[in-house]
Amino acid sequence: MSFSINGTTISMTRGDTMKAYITITDTSGSEYTMQDGDTLRFAAKKYYADEEPLILKDIPSDSLMLTLEPADTKELDFGSYVYDIELTTSEGEVSTVVPKGTLTITEEVY
Repeated sequence: MSFSINGTTISMTRGDTMKAYITITDTSGSEYTMQDGDTLRFAAKKYYADEEPLILKDIPSDSLMLTLEPADTKELDFGSYVYDIELTTSEGEVSTVVPKGTLTITEEVY
């Protein structure tokens, strides 16, 4: 496994595959169950102020598995990026379920 996750910090080797199961809990600690029409999205940027994300991935609601493919990071510079994960309910309510995460892209030999 060429990645690690500690809290909201992800460290991974550039150009590798990363798969992580996402859980969503409410303020009382109860696990949220995705409803029909809910969407979950991962977005990563170099800086929060950047207008467009460098990585934008929909997380399937049936598996809640975030998958970063080799092409998602292959062209990124080594270093730190910021990310968040947002839930949009079928009613249009938006909740940032993982705010202010850090994604570190580490060196690769090949």
